[in-house]
Amino acid sequence: MTNNDVLRSVRYMLEMSDAKMVSTLALSESEVSLEEMQAFLKKEDEEGFRPVPDVLMGYFLNGLIFSLRGKSEEAPVPSIERKMTNNIILKKLRVAFNLKTTDITEILQLADFAVSQAEIGAIFRKPGHKNYRECGDQILRNFLKGLTKKIRPANSAAKA
Repeated sequence: MTNNDVLRSVRYMLEMSDAKMVSTLALSESEVSLEEMQAFLKKEDEEGFRPVPDVLMGYFLNGLIFSLRGKSEEAPVPSIERKMTNNIILKKLRVAFNLKTTDITEILQLADFAVSQAEIGAIFRKPGHKNYRECGDQILRNFLKGLTKKIRPANSAAKA
């Protein structure tokens, strides 16, 4: 999935305005203008579309963590990855929404997508670990779809 797809999904899921998206990004001490955010939220075939850089996506997800869980002075600041992967995006969303591995399998089931807990655990391993598994677009897409159904149960049927 592209960073733009993830950004649009999170925006829809949490019913965030463009201004709220900008302020969420600002929580991680990164700034974009409202016009830039609107360009990131456009579809690929729309005029003015801009791809979301990996670093900016990392800042946005960290801002989402701060927005949903609060910013703790004791906790270490989440790292900003220079190259975003589906695994990193899923990890940051797990932290932001305070989810356990069992929650993730339940959320995937809401999207009619069955994955074992062992497979989910493998996604959260470090690259290079013998049981590491890359998170494919299908898993991330269905996770976002299931999480939307969980957060917005009445509205998710209208979008599907």
